[in-house]
Amino acid sequence: MTVKRQRGGRPRDSRVDDKILQSTRELIDEVGYPALTIDQIAARAGVGKAAIYRRYASKAEMAFAATMYEEQLPPLAETGSLHGDLLALVRAFHVRMATPAARQLAPALISEIAVNPGLDKRFQDTFLAAEQSLFAEIIDRAVARGELAGAVDPAMAHLLVLGSLASALFIVNLPVDDAMVTDLATAATAGITALADRYHNGPGGLAEPR
Repeated sequence: MTVKRQRGGRPRDSRVDDKILQSTRELIDEVGYPALTIDQIAARAGVGKAAIYRRYASKAEMAFAATMYEEQLPPLAETGSLHGDLLALVRAFHVRMATPAARQLAPALISEIAVNPGLDKRFQDTFLAAEQSLFAEIIDRAVARGELAGAVDPAMAHLLVLGSLASALFIVNLPVDDAMVTDLATAATAGITALADRYHNGPGGLAEPR
C-alpha cells in the first residue's frame, strides 16, 4: 500500500485515491461531466465527501486529474534530438488531451481557475509545475548535446508546445491530427532554438530570462 501526503500534511491512502479517480472516470462515461456530482463520486467510491475535498479543491480539478493525469505524467522519451523529444512528448499529451472527456473538462477547469485564485495557485503548483519540469529536462538534454546555445525558460517552452496544443483543442476546436502535432513540435523546436540563440548569442549578450 502506498501512503501519500494530502493537503495539510496528513497521510493519504492510495487505495482511496484510486477509488475516487476510478469512480470519477466511470461516472463521467455514464452521466457526462455536467451532471457529475461529488455525492455520486463519494457513493460510488465508498468514501465520505470530506475525503474527496481533502484531495481536490473542486469537481473540475478532480475530474481533470482522473481523466488526463491519473496523478502520473507521460514517460519522458529520450530520442536523441530536441525535435524528437518534443514530438514524443506532445504526442503523449495529445492522446490525453484529445479525449471527449478532456474536451469537456478543460474549459470547465479554465473557467473555475479564472474566478478562484486558490485553485489557480494549486493548478500552477501541481499540474503546470510538473509539466514544466519535463520541458526543463528536455532542454537540459538539448544543451548537453550541443543543440541549444544555452538554457531556455521551461515555462516558455511549455507555452510554445502544450499551450498551442491546448488552444487548438479547447479554444479553436480544431480536429488535431498527427500531422498537426508534428508541425507543432517542429515550430516549437525552431522557436526554442531561436530563443536560446537570442539569450546566449544575441546582440548585447542578453541573459537567460527568469
